[in-house]
Amino acid sequence: MYVNNCPAHATASSRRGGGACVARGFLHRFSFQPLSENPLLGPSSATLQKLGALVWDKVVQEHQGWRLLTCIWLHAGVAHLLANMISLVLIGLRLEQQFGYGMHSCRNLTPPGLSRTMSDLDLHSRFLTVRIGIIYLVSGVGGSVLSSLFIRNTISVGASGALFGLLGAMLPELFTNWTIYSNKAAALVTLLVVIAINLAIGILPHVDNFAHIGGFLTGFLLGFVFLMRPRYGWMQRYVLPSDVKYTTKKYLAYQWALLAVASVLAVVGFAVGLGMLFRGVDANDHCGWCHYLSCVPTSRWSCGK
Repeated sequence: MYVNNCPAHATASSRRGGGACVARGFLHRFSFQPLSENPLLGPSSATLQKLGALVWDKVVQEHQGWRLLTCIWLHAGVAHLLANMISLVLIGLRLEQQFGYGMHSCRNLTPPGLSRTMSDLDLHSRFLTVRIGIIYLVSGVGGSVLSSLFIRNTISVGASGALFGLLGAMLPELFTNWTIYSNKAAALVTLLVVIAINLAIGILPHVDNFAHIGGFLTGFLLGFVFLMRPRYGWMQRYVLPSDVKYTTKKYLAYQWALLAVASVLAVVGFAVGLGMLFRGVDANDHCGWCHYLSCVPTSRWSCGK
């Protein structure tokens, strides 16, 4: 907002019928663009583009690939930022609780003298945050890549692709850890309904559903890689007496198989996507119906070019 400096451009904006800066009286240089220009209480499109928004021309023709990452940290306004942060709290905390607190469930049962075991669990909990952070960032880039392949005439900002990556990572977490869920059908149906609703919202105009889909697919694959849960019997070795037999296999064979397949698909997908993007390929030329994934025209609105 400091760079945007709405009051400095207010005269030109007013001449175009754009109205006055919002909250100029007490925010001064940090005031928001007129609501007619940005109803989300934020800066102008030119400012977003200057500070790293995703713009196809800049990425492909001017080789500014860093925009695939920087656009994740920019938001169109206060309303946009709050919506994404609320989603991050709801989705991110659920993942960290599912994998962090579950590992610490044996803490209250642990006999004295197992300080090394507790250190291992604390280390696992800290590494968990790193893994979820990796899924978040890489999914954001995956969303940016798919968005750039299909959308060329608008700028894109926001963490929606990264958030959909966390949402996508919940599915493989459910698949690979299927045996620990007591009500499997309810867990699966609930997650699928949440995913379907969020993707359905993306078909409205001015919503970049390609970023959502790209982030979701990336997170789905990374979930198999980073969110494998150790077997319950293996974890119980921390609390069982030394003379009690427990399983020595931390993961099952199918978990390793899914990890290998997902890793290959993720690497190949990024290689192909980035290769097409920097060659200037328009993915719409190879998929005539794909534009409906981001916007479906109706009698109430049109999707534009």
